[in-house]
Amino acid sequence: MKLSFVNQKDNNLSIRDQCNLLEINRSSFYYKPIGEKRENLKIMRIMDAHILEAPTAGVLTMQSMLLDNNIKVGRERIKRLMRKANIHPIYPKKYLSQLGNRKYIYPYLIRNMDINRPNQVWEIDITYIPMQSGFMYLTAIIDVYSRMIIAWGLSNTLRKSSVMHVVKQAINIHGKPKILNSVQGSQFTCKEYVSYLKQAHIKISMDGKGRALDNIYIERFWRTIKYQHIYLNPADDGISLYKGIRKWIIKYNNAA
Repeated sequence: MKLSFVNQKDNNLSIRDQCNLLEINRSSFYYKPIGEKRENLKIMRIMDAHILEAPTAGVLTMQSMLLDNNIKVGRERIKRLMRKANIHPIYPKKYLSQLGNRKYIYPYLIRNMDINRPNQVWEIDITYIPMQSGFMYLTAIIDVYSRMIIAWGLSNTLRKSSVMHVVKQAINIHGKPKILNSVQGSQFTCKEYVSYLKQAHIKISMDGKGRALDNIYIERFWRTIKYQHIYLNPADDGISLYKGIRKWIIKYNNAA
């Protein structure tokens, strides 16, 4: 909704200034379809849906699944498209190509925890969102107790600045959580993210490598929004994607 307030004809405020005042990512306003061939976009969309059903599916499994769908694709191409779609199979890997600095990896704190109040535990993650032509990334934070999405944002990159924007937005609106749990992705295992949470006196929790259920509540949300909205209503551009997701999340939160 905030994007609709940006006026490109305003002679007093630049687009940058308007986006800063509205606290939205300028990249969402300027979004242009990312330059992938239509066939690659189709493959990414299929793999994104498959990983929701088979979270341990790696390159070979994806290759076999695509072949079953009469799509013959080489392993290196599948690897590249999986990275671009932010698709990570849930199993211990021999190397951690998508992780940040190991010194910023923290233990999982919420196993068997009695979560009995809002702002006790939040979960954050980032996921790939297919569109009619191109794709974007959605970052969201869920309150584990209420199951409500308390902040979210769209970006056309996987930059950590997009994640930080959503974290700050959630804290500004809802106050600080006791614990914020994430995956071990590079957006979370970095100095900026860890330092900010430490300075805010928020405990940092991260999924164990190869554990499918550690960040289960946000993972369930991804599955729900993709099957109930994203796949059924592929957006034409960033603004229509933003408005559609906003409307759907309001409805989702009201039902939570």
